Amino acid sequence: MKNIFKNILGLSVLLLLLAGCRKDAAFTYLEKVEFNSTITSSSSNVVLTEQNDAESAVTVNWTAVVYPIVAPVTYHLQLDVPADTLTATPWSKAVSVEVGEDVYSKSMTVKELNDIAMALGLKVDKADLVVRVRAFVDRYVYSAPIVVAVKPYVPIPPAPVIPSLWVPGAYQGWNPAIAPTLGSVNHDNVYEGYVDLPVGQIKLTAQAGWEPMAYGDGGTDNLIEANFNGGNFNIETAGYYFLYANLNTMKYKFIPVTWGVIGAATPGGWDSDTNLTYNTETKKWTVTLDLKSADLGSFKFRANDAWALTMGQKDGKLSYSDNPMYPYDPATADYTVPTTGNYTITLDLSVPGNYTCTIKKN
Repeated sequence: MKNIFKNILGLSVLLLLLAGCRKDAAFTYLEKVEFNSTITSSSSNVVLTEQNDAESAVTVNWTAVVYPIVAPVTYHLQLDVPADTLTATPWSKAVSVEVGEDVYSKSMTVKELNDIAMALGLKVDKADLVVRVRAFVDRYVYSAPIVVAVKPYVPIPPAPVIPSLWVPGAYQGWNPAIAPTLGSVNHDNVYEGYVDLPVGQIKLTAQAGWEPMAYGDGGTDNLIEANFNGGNFNIETAGYYFLYANLNTMKYKFIPVTWGVIGAATPGGWDSDTNLTYNTETKKWTVTLDLKSADLGSFKFRANDAWALTMGQKDGKLSYSDNPMYPYDPATADYTVPTTGNYTITLDLSVPGNYTCTIKKN
């Protein structure tokens, strides 16, 4: 009987110890972990300029988050627009910046912060960003957010590699330095390009500024030298435009266009276009469709369901076969695909002189 009692007592002690271990583990996991103080920013009002893009724009600081587990704590900085934090999936579009383990400060340069602001859709007008810090060991812990007002800039594009005309207007603040361009691929004073334009007024300039030469509307498709207030071109219907200007004849055309593909390889054959869709963010036209292999057909790009403006390939590059500026080019061939299947076609006309397309099998 004594042995039985000892065994029962020993088992009871063991069970109590095990229960105690489970309880300790549960309490450890459920122990509250939080940021014990508000994160801070070196500035709550930041104006970004490209001239200072390598300088520090803002520094965010915080104190260590203490977890019950002894391990390095990994921190990320998260930035978002206020509206996204109020949705059913808050912070889902946030940009996360890795900080590191047991690091309690993060600085961002002007360029880094500007890239984030542009990625989040901020315009050149000042707008708010919300900023928080995320900590992680065995679970995520978030700081309370703070607000930083940011005024980003639009980066000045690199200088064109071909003779160019700039297209400033009300739509982009009348700033030639950051305006889209038209290019003269043949260096012959004939310029063309594509710009997505809202309703409003524009001009053409011969340089990334207003002097010494700007061009305006002289009526009846005539260009005039317009180094004065007035002579603006009026865009009466918003859309994606093919623009060309001939400085030899002083004539111009602004033609709204949509793009499609047509040919025996496409669903509509040579009878009807399959339309592409324009993305205003990427500045590219895309479509996903079934294409037939090279032995069954080919295709080319066509604007406005007509033959006045078409593109194919020449010397391995996207090239015009029909356009309003030059005669038809019979050396421009159709595109083909190696095997029948489903493809995504992307057309990029954003850089004059460097138009490209991709044909990717899905």
